[in-house]
Amino acid sequence: MERAALNTSRIEVVDALRGFAVMAIILVHNLEHFIFPVYPTDPPGWLHILDQGTFGVVFALFAGKAYAIFALLFGFTFYIQTSNQKKLGKDFGYRFLWRLVLLAGFATLNAAFFPAGDVLLLFVAVGLVLFLTRNWSDKALLIAAVVFLLQPVEWYHYIANTVNPAHTLPDLKVGEMYAEVAEYTQGGNFREFILCNIGLGQKASLFWAVNAGRCFQTAGLFLLGFYIGRKRLFVPDETHYRFWMKTLIVAAVAFAPLFALKELVMDNGAIVQQTVGTVFDMWQKLAFTLVLVSSFVLLYRSRKFSATVGPLRSYGKMSLTNYISQSVIGAFIYFPFGLYLAPYCGYTASLLIGFCTFLLQVGFSRWWLSHHKQGPLEYLWHKWTWIGTNKA
Repeated sequence: MERAALNTSRIEVVDALRGFAVMAIILVHNLEHFIFPVYPTDPPGWLHILDQGTFGVVFALFAGKAYAIFALLFGFTFYIQTSNQKKLGKDFGYRFLWRLVLLAGFATLNAAFFPAGDVLLLFVAVGLVLFLTRNWSDKALLIAAVVFLLQPVEWYHYIANTVNPAHTLPDLKVGEMYAEVAEYTQGGNFREFILCNIGLGQKASLFWAVNAGRCFQTAGLFLLGFYIGRKRLFVPDETHYRFWMKTLIVAAVAFAPLFALKELVMDNGAIVQQTVGTVFDMWQKLAFTLVLVSSFVLLYRSRKFSATVGPLRSYGKMSLTNYISQSVIGAFIYFPFGLYLAPYCGYTASLLIGFCTFLLQVGFSRWWLSHHKQGPLEYLWHKWTWIGTNKA
């Protein structure tokens, strides 16, 4: 999430791509009312149709994909930091562990305003994979990434159920936890809301990630981003552009059958839905994520496109600040302790609110970076990461 200097053109496309991911995350979060499912109960027929269309388009484009881009770039940033320290003859690994501890603090801050929806704590837990594999060969990294992305736990449960029909997935009580968090949110007591979020809410978020297959997918994406960094595939180069073109073609071709298989599997029993269904859902989302990433990188070659998405670069450089501040803004807009607009905002209105929030954050990011080298939270993360050194 933090900017690191390596190559100006390369950093531009990565910052812009990171900004695109955070923008998409914000739009999805607003449609979900930040995991607070309170909406107008009886909208006009035309608005209901518009809302359903809005929901379908936004979720098809961004849900599960924006977070995946975020995770991919987290691994890429780890490569930059590791590489820069290796050039100085130092091992970044243990400093990275401290950096994850700091990220846990930022995750707690974000979770305080985002009921059961924070992803940063998942990044902290799964980030240990990067520490353990930091000295592995490129081939070993790629193999490990593929193994994680194959979702071996889901396949284990499916095979185990095939052998023994009595075998079931562990019941992590995610639904009950989400319901309890929703009750605290609806109650409107700010203190109880905060305490519940940073405790039960974080637990619900992590357990949901386990159920949804995101733990292994996140690990795979981290390692894939690390591998992409090693191979310098974001560096502007014709050979690299050919790689992204091949990736675009393969991912686009794979997406349709994977999506169809996911829909087909979902017509089966619960155990199949929860195992094989999860696998194909993760795979079709990964394919579409690669379509988005490769398309963005290829389009960025065009001066017109790079100029058009230029504001996303500033936005991406302040991704941590913007990610956390959108939770604070969203909580104030939708929840009972704030304006409590959730009952009056359907999907379309919520999308407009999300886009306006994004524009305000873009304006703030550009103004802030015209006076500072880093965003406020990025500065703190960097300063505390290097505490005890001359970089602090």
